[in-house]
Amino acid sequence: MLKIKDLEEMKTKEGHVFPPSEWIAVTQDMINQFAEVTGDHQWIHVDVERAKKHMPGGTTIAHGFLTLSLLPKLSYTLYEVESAKLGYNYGADKLRFISPVKSGANVRMTSTLKKVDIKPGSGKVYMECVVEIEGEEKPALLYEMISMIVE
Repeated sequence: MLKIKDLEEMKTKEGHVFPPSEWIAVTQDMINQFAEVTGDHQWIHVDVERAKKHMPGGTTIAHGFLTLSLLPKLSYTLYEVESAKLGYNYGADKLRFISPVKSGANVRMTSTLKKVDIKPGSGKVYMECVVEIEGEEKPALLYEMISMIVE
């Protein structure tokens, strides 16, 4: 984990490419729980037997938004701004779902610090994030995450 003193120091690291996060397994249980929470019970996500017959690869796939929702967990190991009192999700500029994540696949995130906009007492941090699927050529998603950090 990269320790950063404050937003001023973070600004000097624009362009920094962070090492990949750890791999996280996307299990069928996670997919089923996400379906319960969101009400999205489309068979491609939850019907294992039907997926064996009709899905490429013979397995269900994770919801795209489930994969996206893993970004906080994946990003917690990248950096820490020591002066931060709190940080929260501010939004996104770009989001693209490129490849489906099959049940049982491992994913991880690589990211690049694109920009830090500093205001008195806070700053917006723009990160270009790529969620990779272990053993796959194409990523699961591309995302420009904007976080707010309050000092």
